[in-house]
Amino acid sequence: MRRLIILIAAALAMLAAPALAAPKTETAVFAGGCFWCMEHDMQGVPGVLKVESGYTGGHLKNPTYRDVTSETSGHYEAVRVTYDPAKLDYGFLLYRYWKLVDPTDDGGQFCDRGPSYRPAVFVTPAQRPIAEKSRADAAKRLKTGTMKAPILPLATFYPAEEYHRDYAKRNKLNYMAYRTGCGRDARLKQVWGG
Repeated sequence: MRRLIILIAAALAMLAAPALAAPKTETAVFAGGCFWCMEHDMQGVPGVLKVESGYTGGHLKNPTYRDVTSETSGHYEAVRVTYDPAKLDYGFLLYRYWKLVDPTDDGGQFCDRGPSYRPAVFVTPAQRPIAEKSRADAAKRLKTGTMKAPILPLATFYPAEEYHRDYAKRNKLNYMAYRTGCGRDARLKQVWGG
C-alpha cells in the first residue's frame, strides 16, 4: 500500500510540475550542388541539430530525385538545417555555407552540372537582410571570380528519398570517391584560398 501511495504522489507531482519547454529551433535552407556534400559538411557545426537533404525552389509538388535531375521541375538540390539559435547564429551558418560552395559558378557545382546543382540561399523575410549582408561580405573574400549565387525567397522544402539521407555516413568510401573525383575540395581552395 505504501508503495502505491508513493507512486501516486510521484505521478501527481509530475502532472503538477511545469512542462519543460522544448528548445527553440530555427531553420536555414541552402543549395550548393550535391546535397550529400552539403549535408555532410553542415552536420559537424556546433549548434546544428539536424540536416536534411531535399529539394526546393521548383514548381512540381512532391518531386523525386528523377524529377529534379531531369532539370524540368525547377528544383535545387538543397539542405534544410535545423539549429539552436541560443548556440548558433544564422550569420555564422551563412559564413560556413559560403566556404562550402563555389558561388562564382551559376551553372552547377564542381562536376555536377545543371540548374538543380546551382548554389543559392533560400530565406524568410527576416533572414533576407542578414543573408544579403553575408553575401556581400563573402563576395569581398573571393580569390577568383564574381559572386553569382542568389538569395531567393524560401519555398516549400521536400525531403529527399531515404537512400539519399545521411549518404556520407552510410556509404563512406563511395562518398569520398565521389567528392574527390568531383574536385570539390580542390576548387574550394581556388575560390576561397588555402
